[in-house]
This record gives sequence, C-alpha cells and structure tokens, in this order.
Amino acid sequence: MKAVVFGGRGLIGSKVVEVLNTQGHEAVIASRNLGVDAYTGQGLDAVLQNADIIIDTMDSPSFEDNIAREFFEKATSNIIAAAKDQAIKHYIALSVVGTQNLQISGYFQGKLQQENLIKASGIPYTIGRATQFFEFARFIAQAATEDDIVRLPSAKMQPIAAIDVAQAIAGIATGTPYNAIVDIAGPEQIAMSEFARRTLAAEQDGRDVVTDESALYVQTFPVNDGTLTPSLHPVLIGSLTFNQWLSNPGRAYK
Repeated sequence: MKAVVFGGRGLIGSKVVEVLNTQGHEAVIASRNLGVDAYTGQGLDAVLQNADIIIDTMDSPSFEDNIAREFFEKATSNIIAAAKDQAIKHYIALSVVGTQNLQISGYFQGKLQQENLIKASGIPYTIGRATQFFEFARFIAQAATEDDIVRLPSAKMQPIAAIDVAQAIAGIATGTPYNAIVDIAGPEQIAMSEFARRTLAAEQDGRDVVTDESALYVQTFPVNDGTLTPSLHPVLIGSLTFNQWLSNPGRAYK
C-alpha cells in the first residue's frame, strides 16, 4: 500500500509515516519543502501518482480566523481534486474532538469545512477526530497562566498520546473506510485543571493551579464535560495513560 501523508513532518504525521513504513507499507511525505503545496496545488498530481490512500494531518500556518478558514478550504479542495484524478481509494483526515462545539473560532470553522468537503467529495473517507494530545499539556497550562497562577475549569477531557493517535490513524489506513467520523481518545478522562496540575508537578514547576469554573480553555472557549470528550461516534481508545506518559523521561512536548 502506498500512502501519501500530508503534514508528514509534523507531530502526528511523522509518527504515522514511521508506523506505516515499519509495517512494510510505503508512506510518502508531502510537504512544501519537498515541492508539494496543498494550498496552491503545486506538486499534488506528481506526489499522488500510484498512491492508494491520502492521510491529511496538516495544520493551518496560523490560528488567525481568516487565514485558517481559507487554508483548510483551499488545501482540502485542491487535495480532493487531485485525489479524484488519481482514483484515490481512501481519504483519511485528522480533525479534533469537539470541533462542532468550538465554532466561535475561525480555525475550527475551517476544520468543520474541511470535514464537510471530504464528506461531500464522493471519495471513500474516514475523519479521525482526536482529543487533546498529552504533548499539549504544557501549552494548555501556559495559556491559562496569569501572575504565576494557572486557572482552569474542572471540565473533563480525555487526552491521548501522539503515538497512540498515529497508531490509530495507521490502523484506519490499513482497514476499510468508515465513511464516517471516528473519535480517537485516551484511555481515561481527567479534569482540565488536574491535567495541568499533574503536568506542572512532573516538571517540578511551582506554579499554583486553581480550579476556576469561569476560566476559558486557551483563554477563548467556555467548556463543560461534553465539549472536549468523545461524542456518539465510534471511539478508538489509546493504551498509554497520562501518568505513564509523564513518567517517561523521553517525552516531548509540542
């Protein structure tokens, strides 16, 4: 099987490439520094030649509303057009659990548009919505910090290790298209404030973490127990717990 991985040098994409190649498949990286630009369409036909599947793990170059919306719409539209020309058998895209709940953001408006374009494309597809990565824990804590105090709500999350996301995507790639959204989540739920508290404790960071139900996720989104946790879609569960990940001295943060 030949898979073309857009965003193949990123946190998830690079791991997907490694997993698939280790399994004996051919995973090809599609990135701008290799002459492939999904946003402009440059190099798409060439990189997709003789490919069986597409795995799209790309992220917008900016979280600014207009830039993100335009990026996801143009890049996805260009990939779909090229995929149809090359008779791609399966389009897999990485999205975010809770995308439908975060529509005050242009970034997540763009992600939802990406999902809708893929659904309507006529190409067999699977959209894997992943929960927050363990690797984002420090960023979440930092975004909630003011005067050395971290304020986050007790809303539940179900975070996951990046490697478990990559393995789930690789498993989807070697299976039959779902033609649906699939949630990808960690093995346990945890309060957002506790997620930050354990992270800082493991890093011997002395900042206080205060549970504040009025605090916003990344200072933008009001959240509750259902905002960032899996919904009614099929759920693929990772195996690595947060405590196991924290105990690994080789862990890497985004």
